[in-house]
Amino acid sequence: MSETNTKKVFIKTYGCQMNVYDSDRMTDALSEHGYAPTTEMGDADLVLLNTCHIREKAAEKVYSELGRIRDFRDERGPDAKKMLIGVAGCVAQAEGEEIMRRAPAVDLVFGPQSYHRLPELVAKAGGERVIDTDFPQEDKFAHLPQPRREATIKRGLTAFLTVQEGCDKFCSFCVVPYTRGAEVSRPVAQVVAEAQALADAGVREVTLLGQNVNAYHGLNETGHSVGLGELCHMLAEIDGLERIRYTTSHPRDMDDALIAAHRDLDKLMPYLHLPIQSGSDRILKAMNRRHTAAEYLELIEKIREARPDMALSGDFIVGFPGETEADFEATLDIVKKVGYASAFSFKYSTRPGTPGAEMDGQVPEPIKAERLERLQAEINALQTAFNAGCVGMTFPVLIEKPGRNPGQVAGRSPYLQPVHIEADAGLIGQILPVEITGTAKNSLSGTIARGKARAV
Repeated sequence: MSETNTKKVFIKTYGCQMNVYDSDRMTDALSEHGYAPTTEMGDADLVLLNTCHIREKAAEKVYSELGRIRDFRDERGPDAKKMLIGVAGCVAQAEGEEIMRRAPAVDLVFGPQSYHRLPELVAKAGGERVIDTDFPQEDKFAHLPQPRREATIKRGLTAFLTVQEGCDKFCSFCVVPYTRGAEVSRPVAQVVAEAQALADAGVREVTLLGQNVNAYHGLNETGHSVGLGELCHMLAEIDGLERIRYTTSHPRDMDDALIAAHRDLDKLMPYLHLPIQSGSDRILKAMNRRHTAAEYLELIEKIREARPDMALSGDFIVGFPGETEADFEATLDIVKKVGYASAFSFKYSTRPGTPGAEMDGQVPEPIKAERLERLQAEINALQTAFNAGCVGMTFPVLIEKPGRNPGQVAGRSPYLQPVHIEADAGLIGQILPVEITGTAKNSLSGTIARGKARAV
């Protein structure tokens, strides 16, 4: 297709890493049908919002953005080329018909399981409004095109790779089982082939994604189930792929094989995001987390026995229905006991259709805000201390891109911290020993060190 006939697609991505991956795969699927990506909405023939339903008031933010896009399209006038507007992702899955009712400017609504049908849905939306929020039986990943080498190279040295979708845990605060469906794992050969293609295009680090990634149980070519630990061993054999990460995990699925993989694989980074949500057993039960605080701490101890330099990240919700001051103090206590290198924390907000939304004892907003402030102060202090403890140490750092300032490059430590280094841009793509010399609020600075980096 000639450049003059190429249509353009603008995708705005909300939320998690899986949505970033999904947006890239939508771009790949559309590219085979004459659409090129653009970063300017004004150039677009197709505008897609890839939405997330996790955060508070997620749906209202989408409707507000749709209003702005509608006004922008109207300003182009009746003689301008047609701009299709679509809504994808978890908000689309949860509120498909409502989006069509409240936002007449929307031409297309489709859920996360329909991305492989996107080109035909877009073509259909050129003549009528389209909604597709079914959970089809076919494997969407088998129908999605492999990422093009040229597109992968442009995206950089790191990449996301979805290996698992959906969740069977049904935590009482969470919409994922309703928007992403039941747990599904991609076949081993499919995952390995995509990882190999990424490595062949220059990707040095891959992050395996799943709503419950360590529940991965993909089938191999003989029909046997393979866990995430074994999958990591397979991916570690790929030449050129030097670093492996994964997120997000559930404590109940952190099995011995995966813990052993952290012990045995140098390529598996010593940084683990393992949410607990609350330190109170009473609240954990109400959340349907199906583990206790003591069991979580025992698991952390087991992980650190296998990998003493492991750094932990987590998620916390404050103000869940029925949470007392004592329950909140238990959360502060477990934060201190684990000593998180970083963590994400949020005020509880109701999600229609989830059990938590119907529970008695909803916590007043001022109390939630006050508890969140106290929790984040503790988390920030721990992160500051962790970063300060890195000063004087030497880490292998993947040099990813030019830095903000001339003569500077930036990369990531094994612990996912941004690292700024005074060095030549010709080093981009290498993993080099960097001595950490200073810290900022959310990053480190360092210099290229002589000799080998500390093995992490």
